[in-house]
Amino acid sequence: MRPLLEIRDLTASYHGIPALHIPHLTVNEGELVSVIGPNGAGKTTLLRAISRLVDTRGSLVFDGKDLTSMSTVEAIQHGIAHCPEGRSLFPQMTVRENLMMGAYLRTDRDQVAKDLEMVEELFPILAQRRNQRAGTLSGGEQQMCAIGRALMQRPRLLLLDEPSFGLAPIIVERVQNVIMELARRGLTILLVEQNAAVALAVSHRTYILETGQVVREDASSTLLNDPGVREAYLGMA
Repeated sequence: MRPLLEIRDLTASYHGIPALHIPHLTVNEGELVSVIGPNGAGKTTLLRAISRLVDTRGSLVFDGKDLTSMSTVEAIQHGIAHCPEGRSLFPQMTVRENLMMGAYLRTDRDQVAKDLEMVEELFPILAQRRNQRAGTLSGGEQQMCAIGRALMQRPRLLLLDEPSFGLAPIIVERVQNVIMELARRGLTILLVEQNAAVALAVSHRTYILETGQVVREDASSTLLNDPGVREAYLGMA
């Protein structure tokens, strides 16, 4: 498999205070890779580093290009879409307007219209709510809108930060099914999840982060059946 994202000896810091050190992490083209770990492990910082939202040192290569020399806008233009924790929608704008913000930098208007149809096919509720203000949506609907907005960038790599956080179990299952469908369609995804059960169920490989360090990496199916992982992250003996 061809690596799309390669990280080596990456450190990230906030105001000079180290928050993350990743010796090696790879996401292959067409792969769904998850990152799990406790709160404060550095999962969100990892995605922010890839999106060029925090200071970093080390090697961060996307499709053969050096990401560390890019701005956030340039990272977007090269095909990286970040669906952040907390959704970050524009609450006074409609669902349709929020979705179209994802296509702000695009000029292929015909394809944008097709992608909008694709998003509304994946999330039919967004088609029903298209003229409703995003701030009036339920938490689950807001999460769907945030993922849809990221997809409107037509990304080559989709970064998902805690997409199941705060959602009812039935909505978690719906979001999980969409993530799996996107992976089946060949989209490369890096998924950060506090819900380890979801992360391990949908992904091909998983990295475990603790205190800003990678402590283990393996096939998700292997980790799902590992007694230590089951006890620590799934609450199962």
